[in-house]
Amino acid sequence: MSYFIDRRPNARNKSAVNRQRFLQRYRSHIKRAVEESVNRRSITDMERGEKVSIPAKDISEPSFQHGPGGRRTVVSPGNREFAEGDRLRRPSGGGGQGSGEGQAGNQGEGMDEFVFSLSREEFLDFVFDGLELPHLERKELQVLEETRPVRAGISKEGVPARINIVRSMREAQARRIGMRAPLKRALREAQEALEAEERKDPVLRNPARIDELKSEIARLEKRIGSIPFLDTYDLRYNHLTHQPMPSNQAVMFCIMDVSGSMTQAHKDIGKRFFLLLYLFLERNYEKVELVFVRHHTVAKEVDEEEFFYSRETGGTIVSSALTLVDSIIEARYAPEQWNLYVAQASDGDNWDDDSSTCLELLDESLMRKLQYFTYVEITPHAHQALWEAYETVRAAYPERFAMQQIVQAEDIYPVFRELFRQRAKG
Repeated sequence: MSYFIDRRPNARNKSAVNRQRFLQRYRSHIKRAVEESVNRRSITDMERGEKVSIPAKDISEPSFQHGPGGRRTVVSPGNREFAEGDRLRRPSGGGGQGSGEGQAGNQGEGMDEFVFSLSREEFLDFVFDGLELPHLERKELQVLEETRPVRAGISKEGVPARINIVRSMREAQARRIGMRAPLKRALREAQEALEAEERKDPVLRNPARIDELKSEIARLEKRIGSIPFLDTYDLRYNHLTHQPMPSNQAVMFCIMDVSGSMTQAHKDIGKRFFLLLYLFLERNYEKVELVFVRHHTVAKEVDEEEFFYSRETGGTIVSSALTLVDSIIEARYAPEQWNLYVAQASDGDNWDDDSSTCLELLDESLMRKLQYFTYVEITPHAHQALWEAYETVRAAYPERFAMQQIVQAEDIYPVFRELFRQRAKG
């Protein structure tokens, strides 16, 4: 049996389905290439598309071919070197004397790679696949902006698209029964009177009465027949009302250490981490606000431009940032109405006694309000007092406090995926 596949052009996007099938089939190869690409990129080109290479041997597929069929008798020429049962040696490599410009070799084998381009949307889909904001809850809205239509009974007025056919037919039937009942009763009485008059002896019949009854019967039958099957009065519509919905609105506080102990390399790693976080939130969530906080000895709420590009620096007091975040929450983001998240990046260096102050702020105030706190320490050295203080918080809140260390740029994406991976729904 043979199969013929019609590959005639059928639309501008005729290959869209095949492309999605291809991306799904070789998802693991593409995802690995995307992860390597994220680690190589700079801040400015983090969200552009990507060219992905897949070895040709990984995309080869088995195929069927028509053989000659039947029984054949083949006579092959003999040779002087081999006898039946001998194993053939692999041919030796060429001597490299060809006219090509490349470097010839006598070891290994290879295949051309299949290269294709991922669009920006496809690239970001793979970058953020399997990630989420942990413990996101639905909160009651302070300002009721989000509503959903819900059924609220039946109405006599509405648009044609919302006609309730069953109720309309039921109303029509009830109306017909109600309007026909007295007419049918009068018709039945007139027919009985006519039959009684016609059963009388011809001498006793009243022709005028008979004519009158026939006229009445015709009038009643006409009136019954004129009652419409369906009237506009019968129409009933599904009534919808807009019910306020709880919202999964959230706010992410981005805290970056810009003190003098943070080298330019450390700051670049922190910026790349927060840029990944920014793209993730912007792409996956509609109602997430971002609050950017920079700190050295003093913390300050800044806009996006200043957060990523300001050169201000100084000493290190981490508690100033946590205190500022706590005050912003009290002033603008009630915990019963917002999902609250904090992402902090630092090299771990802190003023001598300030780490204990950070521990106190987190344990007594912030962690009771937050859905999730994530801390990344950017340093190749041993952990310092801030990490030790945060370990106490992690022990007390293991599901809502996470810590990771970043040594070099290649660690950013794996750490990001670990911090925001999807959790099992409990």
